[in-house]
Parts: sequence; structure tokens; C-alpha cells
Amino acid sequence: MINQYKNFSEFYPFYLSQHENKICRRLHFVGSSLIILLMTYVVISRYFSLLWFIPVIGYGFAWLGHFIFEKNRPATFVYPIYSLMGDWVMFKDIVVGKIKF
Repeated sequence: MINQYKNFSEFYPFYLSQHENKICRRLHFVGSSLIILLMTYVVISRYFSLLWFIPVIGYGFAWLGHFIFEKNRPATFVYPIYSLMGDWVMFKDIVVGKIKF
């Protein structure tokens, strides 16, 4: 598949269209929050082997939201970098109240 997005600014509206279900967005938010908590714990405890759980937590919550609630295919499969960026921009947009939780 040819990448139809020239930059992240073009991609982000598509990304948001794939996250219209509030439960899907909430699962993304929970997964991202747990990643922040895990990374904080790893820095404090120095249990670096726990970093292996980051993709499990991040993708686990997100994909659960997509497959069960949003009923679409995660953008990660086609746009992995933009999708990762979108996760964190959407997280920020939820925190600042730009996107409803």
C-alpha cells in the first residue's frame, strides 16, 4: 500500500476518524497511562527487564479497543510511526480537553 500521507498533519485527521468510539479512545488512554507509570517505575526500580511489557500494554489496550469496540483495523499495521505519534498526540489532546474522554 502506498503511503498517501505526506506528513503527520495530514495523517492525524485520519487517525482520529479511526478512534470515534469513546471506549476505544479510553482504552488507548489507559494503555498510554500505564506505559507512563511503568516507565516511571522502571526508572525508579531499575528493573529494566520490565520494558518488554511496553508493547504488550500499549498495543494490547489499543487493539482491544479497535477489534472489539471500534471494529476496524489498527492504523499501526499500515502507518506504524504516524500511528505511534497519533497515540501520544491523542493522549495529550484528551488530557487538555480537546478530545472528549
